[in-house]
Amino acid sequence: MTDPKAIQPSELDQLPDRDPEETAEWQASLDAVTKAAGPHRAAYLMRRTLERAEGNGIALPKLLETDYVNTIPTAAEPVVDGDEAMEHRIAAWNRWNAAAMVTRGSKHGVGGHIATFASAAWLYETGFNHFFKGKESQESPGSGDQLYIQGHASPGIYARAFLDGRLNEGHLDNFRRESGGNGLPSYPHPRRLPWLWEFPTVSMGLGPLSAIYQARFNRYLTNRSIKDVSASHVWAFLGDGEMDEPESTAALALASREGLDNLTFVINCNLQRLDGPVRANFKIVQELEAQFRGAGWNVIKTLWGTAWDELFQLDTTGALVRRLREVPDAQVQTYQTRDAAYIRADFFGKDPALAEMAKLLSDDRILECFHLSRGGHESRKVYAAYKAALAHKGAPTVILAQTVKGFTLGEGFASKNANHQMKKLTVDEFEQMRDLLELPIKDSDFVDGVVPYGHPGADSPEVRYLQERRAALGGPAPARRTHALAPLPAPSEKAFTSFDKGSGSQNVATTMAFVRLVKDLVRDKETGRRWVPIVPDEARTFGMESLFPSLGIYSPKGQTYEPVDRDQLMYYKEAKDGQILNEGITEAGSMADFIAASTSYSTHGEAMIPFYIFYSMFGWQRTADQMWQLGDQLGRGFLVGATAGRTTLTGEGLQHADGHSPVIAATNPAALSYDPAFAYEVAMIVKDGLRRMYGEAAPGEDPNVFYYLTVYNEPIPQPAKPAGSGADIDEGIVKGLYRFNTAESAGLSPAANAPRIQLLGSGTAIHWALEAQRLLAEEWGVAADVWSATSWTELRRDALEADAALLRGEERVPYVRQVLQGAEGPVLAVSDYMRQVPDQIAQWVEQDYSSLGADGFGLSDTRDAARRYFGVDAESIVVAALAQLARRGEVKGASVKEARERYGL
Repeated sequence: MTDPKAIQPSELDQLPDRDPEETAEWQASLDAVTKAAGPHRAAYLMRRTLERAEGNGIALPKLLETDYVNTIPTAAEPVVDGDEAMEHRIAAWNRWNAAAMVTRGSKHGVGGHIATFASAAWLYETGFNHFFKGKESQESPGSGDQLYIQGHASPGIYARAFLDGRLNEGHLDNFRRESGGNGLPSYPHPRRLPWLWEFPTVSMGLGPLSAIYQARFNRYLTNRSIKDVSASHVWAFLGDGEMDEPESTAALALASREGLDNLTFVINCNLQRLDGPVRANFKIVQELEAQFRGAGWNVIKTLWGTAWDELFQLDTTGALVRRLREVPDAQVQTYQTRDAAYIRADFFGKDPALAEMAKLLSDDRILECFHLSRGGHESRKVYAAYKAALAHKGAPTVILAQTVKGFTLGEGFASKNANHQMKKLTVDEFEQMRDLLELPIKDSDFVDGVVPYGHPGADSPEVRYLQERRAALGGPAPARRTHALAPLPAPSEKAFTSFDKGSGSQNVATTMAFVRLVKDLVRDKETGRRWVPIVPDEARTFGMESLFPSLGIYSPKGQTYEPVDRDQLMYYKEAKDGQILNEGITEAGSMADFIAASTSYSTHGEAMIPFYIFYSMFGWQRTADQMWQLGDQLGRGFLVGATAGRTTLTGEGLQHADGHSPVIAATNPAALSYDPAFAYEVAMIVKDGLRRMYGEAAPGEDPNVFYYLTVYNEPIPQPAKPAGSGADIDEGIVKGLYRFNTAESAGLSPAANAPRIQLLGSGTAIHWALEAQRLLAEEWGVAADVWSATSWTELRRDALEADAALLRGEERVPYVRQVLQGAEGPVLAVSDYMRQVPDQIAQWVEQDYSSLGADGFGLSDTRDAARRYFGVDAESIVVAALAQLARRGEVKGASVKEARERYGL
């Protein structure tokens, strides 16, 4: 009979119960256990029951948290494949030299971080000794594993490179002192140390995001038969505080959804961020476990060292596990700094069962457990976690390794809130550290209070062992390789020259021209398969849907459904070997895709040609940090800001109206920023980009750049390339400026003595300039020449280089001054961006210079109304041109007022 006291389902419950009496019996059993053995026993039984159900494949929601204990018990740990005593000596040398490097550098005021590597040393050492494959590994030749090193741990990586002979004392003494050459960058910076670092990671959050998309791109390369990199594993080393960055967890579901078991996150849970505890009143490990489990990851917790084994064996009631679960992180940090009496009273004294347990423990054992014994500080624990991570299939793994920040650095460092800002140890602290690590360094080695570097000798057992282990794993790591790749063959010239004749009467936006160009390029027999189209869910906006059926959208599962538009010509086609990366609404994820593809030439020795097309407003403004990362990582490819400009997106309004992306792009030294006006300019820029980045770069040209093109959604008849253009026009397109036409060549027949002005326009603004050219001639008797400024930024950079050359005593004239030399009259520049964009070249223009631009916030309206609002339409250009000429006395001043009134300005 059903127990009337049994909890009944809510009226809103939609799950049918075919046997309410059986349900009531289960509930009654739980009540009985709770009453007889207490709620903790009931919870234990429920957890074990759910685990059994999961193990038997019964579909149930997963438990998001487990107890605050190690996932892998001591009895299940595998034997470490190596000489543990030798590895401890190697780790001791690396700990010492990492601390010595930063301390010695502190006298120069350059800073450095000691505490992070001190906590994470075994997380790295275990990997380097046993797991991380090098570039010469037999399983993954030329690729190896990809290591995303936590930025603040860089001194430890340098210390290891010093031990194995890749760095010397001179390098270490130039840590953070790069200007004189032979220096070491503060953090992993591939552009600054390109033979060592592969991935820049210290802009927190970008490392984990990039690691996920790198693992995904590895699968992409394999599934598309570009290169089999299925044996490559991606390891991302992260801080628990870093996981607060939204980018750190933005793609967890992607990694799980695509079953990226070639990816392992190792989160150093030292419970501290830069200013204090990560979760002072909570438990960051439990929070991260729930977050990752909820996203579908395999979670391994490595929290306690072997000293805790005795305590867990004594815990017959579960009181210890319960207490560990309830103590907040900040209190755990406090235990790290207090004596045994305090720990007995505060930790054990809260529960009678624990108080009895504490009576069986010596003060030394209590201090060993709470001061020293953490899972992340024991090679066996870390080895077991790494081995389990590699063995797990079908999902990515995260290892939550608990450590002590500042471990082995002494009482002044360990677990102190300020240890992130502490840059040096005293001689006394170094001597204590030496004794703790048992290093053969004498007191007399400290000359004038300067801490010495330590090295056991190039032929010592430690160095031989280290090098033998790395040789077995495929060579040194981390390491970046610049592969001697043959230049990619240039695509057919026809793909580019087809735009030279213009579009006739057909209206074509430059966005569509770019897409059409790519459609031709991906058909190229030699290089077509190397293109990687990337789009964040707006492919149809950019007219890319025609690529869906021909190239396919990448999906590791292929297409498991029949698309709703299957009967249409341009249906939505997904494929395991699909070429397009359609990422959904995530610019950050798309940029991470781009970075992985753009650096494949180095990471895997396979040059890929990514182009990422996006709303221009949502590129640099939203993900400029990743674009800086891209430049640091020496990435190559094409970023395309589509639907560009402040006034071309009719009706979209302020948050869509891009008036400043070229300004932000100009701040990135690796970005070549272009604002082409015509389809043939787009083709020429892409052609030159392919040559420079993937073909034969000219002497002095850096191929490690990326191109940013702004293209527009305004359909306009595309003009033919000016007749007789030859190399001069092509050079001008690439360098940033050329004369599109003169008043005479435009058929406007100005008077012989007509006042003349030079109109410079970029992007869609050149069409307003051309209309202004007609109005000036027909209504005001002014001759205007129109110039296409394809890149204000490249003009400025060339001029800056010319200025620098003059200071070196070299004679050099800026290109902008060369091409404008002899051009009559003043110069008026206009773009669909804020005036700061064209004003980049103002100081190098010898003629009188003024500009127009769309400054301020955007607004919703028609194109014509928006341009009139910002004062950049053709009529506004006419008035501005007349005003310039009036100031020079070349037209009557009254004509300016007359023009304003005529045009209603």
